[in-house]
Parts: sequence; structure tokens; C-alpha cells
Amino acid sequence: MLKERAVGHTGTLDPFASGLLVLLVGRGTRVARFVEQQPKTYLATAKLGYRTSTDDLTGETVGAVEPVEPVNTEQLRRALAEMVGPQLQQPPAYSAKKVAGERSYRMARRGAAVELAAVPVTVHRIELVDYTAPLVTFRTVVTAGTYVRAMARDLGERLGTGAHLVALRREAIGDLNVEDAIGADAISADHLLPLRTVLTHMPVMELDAADRVAVSHGRAISAAAPGSDPVLLVQGSELVAVARVEDQRLHPVVVLGDA
Repeated sequence: MLKERAVGHTGTLDPFASGLLVLLVGRGTRVARFVEQQPKTYLATAKLGYRTSTDDLTGETVGAVEPVEPVNTEQLRRALAEMVGPQLQQPPAYSAKKVAGERSYRMARRGAAVELAAVPVTVHRIELVDYTAPLVTFRTVVTAGTYVRAMARDLGERLGTGAHLVALRREAIGDLNVEDAIGADAISADHLLPLRTVLTHMPVMELDAADRVAVSHGRAISAAAPGSDPVLLVQGSELVAVARVEDQRLHPVVVLGDA
């Protein structure tokens, strides 16, 4: 549709999920790593009562489904509040994580035992949206790499009921909101946004003509007030490069503009 050779997305959605998917085109694919680092907002629904092999509605039931003692709203709010903050999270066995070079979901589908190492994640915020037993709907803001499926599983563990994810919608990535997105069938060049739109979380430094030439050739420049690392190097509205700060100099790591 766009007649571009390079198009990439910045975060896979599970097959049953919906919501925002950020696409980068052309040279923009080079900044994918910086877009992926931003917090993500999800609206999720977990079903209390039992776990599944995938931690969501696509998997098989794990263990027997027993009658669940009623969980009141206060217990639920308390359990959700305990999930906020930095923590180690056990990724689902059916995930894209690699074990000895192979995707863990492929190993799990073969029936192999998969034990993934816990990884550090941060749940910035979580709020209860609705509770109509056995369904719990919550909104959460999490760091990249956080599995909301695993959050549903862990919520069930905290409540002693078991739980799995039955609905998921990605509402935002950084400052980008799904309400401003378009459907796949509406994609056209007219809908392309400036690359800086997806990098508003990063500090900016304006380049003069001489520095632009140096940066465009991959050369480092002085950093009088570089702020945090990494830094967007711009000239007017154009994003010329992304640079890292080292020894009071800005070293281009991704070059997007010409000299």
C-alpha cells in the first residue's frame, strides 16, 4: 500500500487481542528499539476459577475446575494493589521467549517441559474497572516485556482461585492512543505521521549546519547539555539521528538524515 520496502511493527499482539499496533516504515524501522521501550496501557479481563496451559482462553484447563469461594471487591482491590511496582515475572510457557535458540511456545506444543526464567518487569499502575464474578476487568500500565496473561495468572494465585485471561486490548504505547489509530484497511501515505511522533519520551537537541553534516556521516559531536541518554538530534522538524551520550559527546547510533 505504501510502496515501501521496509515496514515493521513494535510489539506483537496475541491472536485473540485487539488494539494499538505501531507500524514504522522506511528508515523509521531503525528506531523500533526506542519505541518498544515505552510503557504500554492495556484493558484486560481475567476469569477467576481455573488456570489454563497458556494463561489465556486459548489453552487447556490446568487441573480440576472446583467451585470458587466468592471473592469480594475489597479482596480483589487489595490483590491488584499488591501487583504494582518492580517485580520478577514468570513468562508464560506459551510465549515467544527463546530457550536454547527455540521459541518456547513451539517446545510447549510438542509437550516438552518449559521452565522460563523470571524476568524483571514493572507494573506502573493497575485499576479495577469492573467486577462481575467470575470476570475481573482491569486497566494497567506496564513496562515493555510484561505479559498481561501472566498478570491474570498471578492474580488468580493471589486470590487462591486460579485465573486466566479472556480479553485484552492495547490502548496506548507511550503517548500514542488507540483512539487516534486507523484500521488496517484504511492505511495510506496520507496517514503517515512524522517519526518524532513516536519518540516524544526522548530529549531533543537541535543541530546547526556543521553538526548535521558530522552526524550524518556518523561522527560524534560535542554535547553541551545532552540530558539523558539517548538523545534525538534534530534540525527543525526533521529527525536526523539518535545518539548516545559518552564522555560529554553525542555518538550517533541511528542515522536517518542525509548531510
